[in-house]
Amino acid sequence: MQDFFDNIHRRGLVGRRDFLRFISLSAAGVLAGCAANPVTGKSELMLISESQEINIDRKNSPHQFSSDYGITQDRALNDYINRTGKRLAAISHRPYMPYSFQVVNATYVNAYAFPGGSIAVTRGILLKLRNEAELAGLLGHELGHVNARHTARQMSKGMLALVLISGASIAAGTYAPGYDRLISQLGMIGAGALLASYSRENEREADSLAMVYMVQAGYSSQGFVGLMDMLSSLFKRKFSAAELLFATHPMSDERYQTAVAAVRTKYRYAKNQPLYKERYMDNTANLRAIREAIEEMQKGEKQMRKQNYDKAQDHFQVALKKAPNDYTALVLMSKTMIAKKRYDSALRYAEEAKQVYPNEAQAHHLGGFIKIKKKQYEAAYEDFSRYEKLLPGNPNTLFFMGLSLEGMKRYREAAGTYCRYLRQVREGRYAQHAYRRLVQWRYDCY
Repeated sequence: MQDFFDNIHRRGLVGRRDFLRFISLSAAGVLAGCAANPVTGKSELMLISESQEINIDRKNSPHQFSSDYGITQDRALNDYINRTGKRLAAISHRPYMPYSFQVVNATYVNAYAFPGGSIAVTRGILLKLRNEAELAGLLGHELGHVNARHTARQMSKGMLALVLISGASIAAGTYAPGYDRLISQLGMIGAGALLASYSRENEREADSLAMVYMVQAGYSSQGFVGLMDMLSSLFKRKFSAAELLFATHPMSDERYQTAVAAVRTKYRYAKNQPLYKERYMDNTANLRAIREAIEEMQKGEKQMRKQNYDKAQDHFQVALKKAPNDYTALVLMSKTMIAKKRYDSALRYAEEAKQVYPNEAQAHHLGGFIKIKKKQYEAAYEDFSRYEKLLPGNPNTLFFMGLSLEGMKRYREAAGTYCRYLRQVREGRYAQHAYRRLVQWRYDCY
C-alpha cells in the first residue's frame, strides 16, 4: 500500500492531502460519490470534484509544459490557437471551466488536456495540420476529454480500486526507456509522465464530441476526416515522433472508420462549411518557416531515444543552423552534451537557452546539474533556486539544492534540505544519498 502511494505521489497526479482524503472515504462515502456526467446526464461514480480537477491541473500542467520546452514565444501563434480553442469551448458541455489553449515547443506530434481545462498542442502536430477545421477537430477532441471528465473518471475508478483491492497506478508513463534514463539522471520529469492514458472508448467519445463542437462552431466536417487521415497515416507508418500520441490516445482502424462514417452520414450536411485553410496558413507561417529545423530535432530525438548521441548531435547542429535561437534545439543539444559528458559544451548551450527564454525553467535545471558536475556549487545552487521560483513542485530540485549546499560544506542547511526532499521521495539513489548523509551527520529530521 505504501509503495503504491509513493508511486502515485511521485508521479504527481494526486497530492498527499488529496490522496489521504480519498482513501479515508467510508463505504457509504464511496457509494455517495456519484455525479451526473456533463455530456450524457447519467449518474456515474465520481470521487473527484470539479475544484479538485482544477487544482490537479494547476499543480501538474506547468510541469508538463516545461518538460515540453515551455509555451511558445510566438505570441501571435499562441493567441490564434487560444482563440480557436475558446470558440469551441464556449459551445462545449462545460463552458465555465477555466480553459486555456497553448502551443508548447516540443517537436514530437501530440496534443493533450489536463482535467481542469489546460490544453496544449505541440509544434510537431501543428506542422501536420493543413487547415483550421483540422485544428478545430484536434482541439475539440481534447475538449471532449475534459467535458466527459475522462481523467477524473479514471482517477475515481483508480481510487475505488485502491480502497477495495489496492489497485494500480493511474498515471501514464513515458515512452522512451533509453532517453528516460538520462532524464531520470537529470532529475527532470519525462515527456508524458503526467499525461492521462485514455481507453479506446474514451477516444471514441472524444471523437464524437469533437465533431459536435467543430460543426456547431461552423467548421466543415471534412476537417475531421482530414485529421483522422493524418493520424491514421502516422499510426500505420509507425512515425516515431508520434509514439507518445498513440500511447496516450490509442488509434485503431475501427476508431478511424467510426469517425469517418459519422462525418459522411450524420455530419454530411456540414461538409461544405469552411475549412479556413488560408487563415491557418497565415497564422502558422512563422512556424512553417522553421519546419526543416523541427524535423531535424525530431530525427535527433529519435537518435537520443536509441542513445546514439553522436548522430543526435549532428541533427541538432543542423537544426541550430536553420534556427539558431530555438530554445528547444539549444536544450536538446545541452542534454546531448551531458549524455556525452562534455560538460563545458553542455553548459554553453544551457546558458544560451537561458538567454533565449529566461523565464522557462528547464534550462536553469540543466545549468545547475552541469555546474554540480563541474563542482561550481554556489552557481549551481543559484540555478536550482531560480528553477524552484519559476516552477515549484519538483522534489528533485530540493535534492540538487541540498547537494549544492553539501558541496559548499554548508552541511546543516544541506541536511535540512535533504529532510524536505525525503518527506516527498523515499526511494531511489537520490533518496539513498540523502539518507546516508543524514546518518553520517547525525541529523534528525523529526
